[in-house]
Amino acid sequence: MRAAGAHYAAIVSTEPGPDRRADPDPDPGRGLVLVVEDEPAIADVLRINLRAAGYGVEVVADGASALDAARDLRPSAIVLDIGLPVLDGIEVCRRLRGRGDWTPVLFVTARDDEVDRIVGLELGADDYITKPFSPRELVARLGGVLRRTRGDSQAPAVLSAGDLSIDLTSHEVRVAGREIALTATEFDLVTHLMRRPGVVFTREQLLSDVWGYAATAGGRTVDVHVAQVRAKLGGASPIRTVRSVGYAAARAPHEGAAPAADEAREHGPRP
Repeated sequence: MRAAGAHYAAIVSTEPGPDRRADPDPDPGRGLVLVVEDEPAIADVLRINLRAAGYGVEVVADGASALDAARDLRPSAIVLDIGLPVLDGIEVCRRLRGRGDWTPVLFVTARDDEVDRIVGLELGADDYITKPFSPRELVARLGGVLRRTRGDSQAPAVLSAGDLSIDLTSHEVRVAGREIALTATEFDLVTHLMRRPGVVFTREQLLSDVWGYAATAGGRTVDVHVAQVRAKLGGASPIRTVRSVGYAAARAPHEGAAPAADEAREHGPRP
């Protein structure tokens, strides 16, 4: 781990007197990011790059402090290292979601920790990045997570399908009147599909359209999020699997949906 810290420190020049307090005047258009990282060299690189991008930054080094900071500071997003001592990132995310805190979470994880990545996504993390990573890529992915959270001001006010109703202004999701908590990415995934009912998207297209990056993360990321949406929405989930192609939102019965195979042929993978 110390070697990894040296690697990141070499990428970005250090600045004098690193300060662990939150920036007093973060750009209101960016917000405050909580960085949870126990390696000082990596934490400093993240802090420097996030501040350069206009974010306010609070850095903490352990899971207990992360839970306290998330409660007290109400950050716009959390960059959370999985490999924390004592209370690891998986457990921090579990406790945040358990107390109803759906602040967007971007996991930082070791390259070979696929199980941890999947568990994290299942718990409600919005994205992840593997070590070693480019600080610029992390800032870009964080920006994508926040854009998904803040939504699209030009979108229609409400999407509905059967018992499912999604308010795009308040981000409230209801099934037969009962409110359902979705993460920012789950919300954006289901609304992206519902805006184009019957259109089949490949996993690569969804990674590009919803996550904002190409297929380097692998289709498993999409599959895990789809499974989570289905588990939360139950029979009201509009997402249908098109075998060997991808996913689509079912058309309403009155729209006269074409068979899934026909949709797949019409809206297959982009060249």
